[in-house]
Amino acid sequence: MLMAKRMSTELHAMLEINALLKIKVVGKGVDIKLSGRDLMFPPTPRAVGYGSTRRSRDDSFITNMSTIPLIIDGEDVLLPHDRHGTVANAYAEGPILYQGATKELALQAAQSSAQAFAAWSKTTPIERRTLLFNLAEVLRSRAEEIKRVCDQEISCGPLWAEIITNGAIGMIEEYGALTTSIATGSLPFIQNGYGLVLKEPLGVVLGIAPWNAPIILGLRAVVAPIAAGNVAILKASRSVITTDRRRIIDLLTGDAPEIFDVLINHPDIKKCNFTGSTHVGRIIASQAALALKPVLLELGGKNFTVVLDDADLDLAAQEITKGAFLNNGQICMSTDKVLVTTAVAPALEAKILAILRSINTTSVLISPSAKAKVESLVSDARDKGAQIHTSPTTVNHDVSDRSFPPTVVTGLTPEMKLFEIETFGPVVGIVLVETEEKMTAIMQAANYGLSSSIISRNHYRALKLAGAIQAGAVHINSMTVHDEPTLPHGGYGDSGWGRFGARWGLEEFVQTKVVTLHQ
Repeated sequence: MLMAKRMSTELHAMLEINALLKIKVVGKGVDIKLSGRDLMFPPTPRAVGYGSTRRSRDDSFITNMSTIPLIIDGEDVLLPHDRHGTVANAYAEGPILYQGATKELALQAAQSSAQAFAAWSKTTPIERRTLLFNLAEVLRSRAEEIKRVCDQEISCGPLWAEIITNGAIGMIEEYGALTTSIATGSLPFIQNGYGLVLKEPLGVVLGIAPWNAPIILGLRAVVAPIAAGNVAILKASRSVITTDRRRIIDLLTGDAPEIFDVLINHPDIKKCNFTGSTHVGRIIASQAALALKPVLLELGGKNFTVVLDDADLDLAAQEITKGAFLNNGQICMSTDKVLVTTAVAPALEAKILAILRSINTTSVLISPSAKAKVESLVSDARDKGAQIHTSPTTVNHDVSDRSFPPTVVTGLTPEMKLFEIETFGPVVGIVLVETEEKMTAIMQAANYGLSSSIISRNHYRALKLAGAIQAGAVHINSMTVHDEPTLPHGGYGDSGWGRFGARWGLEEFVQTKVVTLHQ
């Protein structure tokens, strides 16, 4: 059942929706209960004067929270210790434990969500818009705390924490602004009568979100379905369970294949959206196909920046390094590869390496296995003749098993694994290409197609080249990491299908009905 719960023990700010259309915003130590009538009136940032008060626990969730509950039907669920696992966190004084949901709990979440849908689907677009605007204000009032939590949980640095927090607020507001547009039908001409084309919500939507941008990707998985009149279940990553307690939704963590198999085959689950690896996306797509359930997939990317011979090389070096090392390279849109013409390659490499030498922060990956994958790809490139350049940063010995320096690989060639495999780490490879025609051939042979960028002073030339790139996004004179609430987001090929974002994202979570009236 789609219900609001409190945020993490420090970040108390949440909206709760139940079958009676009551909403509870839990501020720090304050419960605010809003009736359907009160939906039109936003809470104050401090949430004072709207209902009964409750004293919250005075503790730091990072240092003192030991076990993160699941959230089913608006209630915390604590499981036996054999269902617990440890999550790495560089800032925690003790272990933080996640819980693996059982099949029985997954079924319970599906059933309660289905019960909630009957009432929630009857809310008006204006009510849903008001709710989402209120949620955005709650998050805005706690933005600094949210940024800190994101940084602590995934070691992303303050810039990425700010990007994903502000992006989440903007996304919620954009979906809120579009709720009335999704209800707009049409009146096509028919013989001897009238025809109506209506848009209706699907029902219960399952969202599966990754760990690398927890606030925005977790919310993205559920906000568009909610705005369109659906209810939702979030299967969150166990790597960011503290951050994901912000979700306005039933929250499940645990073994993804087991939970997904139960939910996708449940008759009340009508669609799934998944953000994650291409490997897992293939599994989800195949299982959903057997159940005749549609899926929205935003998968991996081997994103590249094209640097033409008329490019501003200072701009190119800045955008490439930002796109490669932001959030330690752990973004689906990260710049993995640079395609540069031989005429300007030496000058570009010199500028990129100069920036690399100036980096003084340590990159911390999400897990030791993530580090091992990056090390393997870089070692393979070195063994096959590439040159490896690293920043002079000092390893943080507290997290040495996850630390990896920002790295530039020059002399990258097609026989190296790094040429084709998504790195998901702070590594970018530079490929020298003799002509623009050969560059186009490399781009069009790529299996992935999520994001890309072109650096050129000739905008017409860049626009023409953008038409030849098989990717969901091409950013001219910018880095590959770029998304905004008003834009669609998704990929070609192995990067998935369907689109999140704005009206395109809302259209993913409605179905079309035709009604005819005959004289």
